[in-house]
Amino acid sequence: MKRFLILVLAFAIYCPAFAQPQVDEIISAYHQTIGGDKWNNVNGMRMTSVVDQGGMKIPIEIVSLRDGRSYTRITLMGNTMTMNAFDGKTSWTTNYMTMQAEESTSDDTENALRNSKEFPNALVSYKSLGYVATLIGSEEVEGTDCHKIKLEKKTLLVEGQEIPNVEYYYIDKESNVPVMAEAEITSGELKGKIAQTKFSDYQEVDGIIIPFSTSQGLKDGQSQTISFDKIEINPKVDETLFAFPKK
Repeated sequence: MKRFLILVLAFAIYCPAFAQPQVDEIISAYHQTIGGDKWNNVNGMRMTSVVDQGGMKIPIEIVSLRDGRSYTRITLMGNTMTMNAFDGKTSWTTNYMTMQAEESTSDDTENALRNSKEFPNALVSYKSLGYVATLIGSEEVEGTDCHKIKLEKKTLLVEGQEIPNVEYYYIDKESNVPVMAEAEITSGELKGKIAQTKFSDYQEVDGIIIPFSTSQGLKDGQSQTISFDKIEINPKVDETLFAFPKK
């Protein structure tokens, strides 16, 4: 009888732990929810919006391709500038003051290269990229019960030093999609603070599910929300817009 009770107690303890979802299952459910294998036919996206910055309307265009190339273009006071571009080899931006294209630091270019294979995102592609995903537990985000996942990516290069590159994802247990991502800022004036990106307004485009609204900012601080007017799948793009302009 005593042995029987011990077995019953052991089973009662073991079963709830066994019943807990594993990180692979959570990420797989997320992948399937947003379209699953349909993403295999997606080679790029173009997202457009008009951001209200202090009463000023700023058109913005974001293009990202499966091969890692990307750019963000904004129109400010009649001038269109290419920002945060990566052509597969060089990371560059436009200087607001001189309106001239400038190459990013060697560290930034190397980091862009390391992250260039994350299409459509690091969480979905983590296994093929050799990243490590760990289920931390559960946490509420603005009243939503979420799985909290730690994602350890390739190291970042900061001031010539290799440092950990860790992101945290909060996935809604009910809808299976991320509602927030966090990462520590590793350089600049905001070094050490936590950057937050919140995702909402998920919509279907050509059979895949994409958040049409993102809010970026600092944890416990201000944020900027971008609501996209249009998201195109496999858009025709001007190939020259990725490349660093030759002088």
